[in-house]
Amino acid sequence: QVQLVESGGGSVQAGGSLRLSCKAPRMITSTYNALYMAWYRQAPGKQRELVARVSSSGTTVYADSVKGRFTVSRDNSRKTAYLQMNDLKVEDTAVYYCSARDDIWGQGTQVTVSG
Repeated sequence: QVQLVESGGGSVQAGGSLRLSCKAPRMITSTYNALYMAWYRQAPGKQRELVARVSSSGTTVYADSVKGRFTVSRDNSRKTAYLQMNDLKVEDTAVYYCSARDDIWGQGTQVTVSG
C-alpha cells in the first residue's frame, strides 16, 4: 500500500521556522521520481488549500500567501519532499498535508503559530 508519511510539525512563535518532511517509503523510486509532490493545508472551518507544489523536474508553484517565506523541494534519492517555512505567521496555523499527484495523501501534521 502506497503511503506518505509526514513529520516536522509543531508549535512555534510568529517569525519562527519549521521544516516539514514527507516520505514515501513504500513507493517505487521510479514512480516517485515521475510524480509531482504538493503541500496543502487546512485551517479550522476553512477549505483545504494548495500551499506549494514541486514537479518531477523541480519546477515550483506557490500560493501567493507564502511566496518569499516558504520553499518546497524534493530529494528523489530519499523519496522525500520538504516544505521549509520561514517567517511564520499566525494565519499559517493549520494541518498540513502532503500529496503525490493530488490523489495520494499523508495523514497530516499540525502547525501552530502563536503571536
